[in-house]
Amino acid sequence: MSDYIQEQGAAASSPSRREERKIIFASSLGTVFEWYDFFLYGALAAVISKQFFAGVNDTTAFIFALMAFAAGFLVRPFGALVFGRLGDMIGRKYTFLVTIVLMGLSTFAVGLLPTYASIGIAAPIILVVLRMLQGLALGGEYGGAATYVAEHAPPGKRGFHTGFIQSTATLGLLLSLVVVLASRYISGDQFETWGWRLPFLLSIVLLAISTWIRMSMHESPAFVKMKAQGKVSKSPIRESFTSWPNLKVVLTALFSINAGQAVTFYTAQFYVLFFMTQMLKMDPAQANTLLIISVVIGAPFFVFFGWLSDRVGRKPILMLGLLLATVLYFPLFKALSHYANPQIDTASRQAPIVVTADPQGCTFQFDPVGKARFDSPCDKVKTFLVKQGLPYSSVSVAGSEVIVSVGDKTINGFDEAAMRSAIDSAGYPAKADPAHVNQVMVVVLIVAMILIATMTYGPLAAVMVELFPTRIRYTSMSLPYHIGNGWFGGFLPTVSFALVVYTGDIFYGLWYPVLITGVSLVVGIFCLKETRDVDIDKV
Repeated sequence: MSDYIQEQGAAASSPSRREERKIIFASSLGTVFEWYDFFLYGALAAVISKQFFAGVNDTTAFIFALMAFAAGFLVRPFGALVFGRLGDMIGRKYTFLVTIVLMGLSTFAVGLLPTYASIGIAAPIILVVLRMLQGLALGGEYGGAATYVAEHAPPGKRGFHTGFIQSTATLGLLLSLVVVLASRYISGDQFETWGWRLPFLLSIVLLAISTWIRMSMHESPAFVKMKAQGKVSKSPIRESFTSWPNLKVVLTALFSINAGQAVTFYTAQFYVLFFMTQMLKMDPAQANTLLIISVVIGAPFFVFFGWLSDRVGRKPILMLGLLLATVLYFPLFKALSHYANPQIDTASRQAPIVVTADPQGCTFQFDPVGKARFDSPCDKVKTFLVKQGLPYSSVSVAGSEVIVSVGDKTINGFDEAAMRSAIDSAGYPAKADPAHVNQVMVVVLIVAMILIATMTYGPLAAVMVELFPTRIRYTSMSLPYHIGNGWFGGFLPTVSFALVVYTGDIFYGLWYPVLITGVSLVVGIFCLKETRDVDIDKV
């Protein structure tokens, strides 16, 4: 064992510039593939809702698909505990080698999974299980990669080096979008039948590449040194979360930066895609293409802001990003609506849709076996409007029948033909006309959102590594990161879309990220310390 420690220490203690580049490349590439696997589901949520949740109406199916998407985020903190503990006890390298194997196999299995039409209710159940396995794997991946790179980085370059790890989430999303577009092209009209499986099946190839790369990597020098000194933690979970001084840092890390950072990331790179395709009714291929262009433009700024945090400090950049998110999200999304679908923007101002009803008639009803029903006239009206991507407002009047106003036209009850006629007459488009989309401005607006996310995410890995001692670093940093990203960020698409459905206001879902970034900004200003000059070799 002592010979092994000396060998690993000699290989990792003083990496050359070439070795530094190899460490960054190998760690980043594997993490890109893991994010690719995890984000495929989000990129294909609309298709998956039809394949695995076909037993309900389209709107409910999409919400269920988003809930299954969120299931992967739900379990990420548990993966952080399991793999964080292993990483602090047996090493960084082998722990996040295990996580990528688990992720790759789970993703590949989704590509083989029979649909609801083939095996019924078992299909969505198995899908959720696989999605949760992905979440467990990712819960151990990020902390390992960030810790591994930071512990190899020379002083004064931790922000720059870990900035590459921070860019991997965006690059994984980019890879997933590109592969989805390529699969659409290859399968053509059959994409929703079988073509959607291709991106999932490709993961087995990426798994083989990333496993081969990670097998050649050495253990981190900080862990090797700690192990040689016999100071490895025997109970990293207990040390991390039952000691108040460390628990206080964990809570500060969660509420000051991780929660706020999470919603900026998922707003800029997931919710914006749902917003364009579901609320603005943009062509999915066009929306994906514009998002890809925006991601390519914005991705280098993760590294840039990591580098800048080495120069000016982590906290100023993080706090500025949270401030911009809190102040600018509503104006940015309203501008996006104007430039992505100007027809619906004009129609909603000139002929607003108003649903007047007794509030008791617009609440969920349940049959004797407890199954939710959505068949009241009010439910039918609102379901119809949401499926069409039409913004509306609600007026509650006790005892009122359901009345739908479209400008100066009035429809009593749920009369689909009359509603369609009034909506068409008012100029509401069935879909966004690709020719009328101001593509340049859409890209500019999405890039602005991505830049906000890069400010909060670029320096994050360096901060998290610097906040905690080596012996419990993997565990301590992984849990707040994955609660923030898994719960606060991961549930953003589901919660925000549900708020839109409930209120009819296509911008109402933005209150979720705005409130979280606002709270994180306040907590960060008063509680987060600057960490740029911390010695991370402390045990």
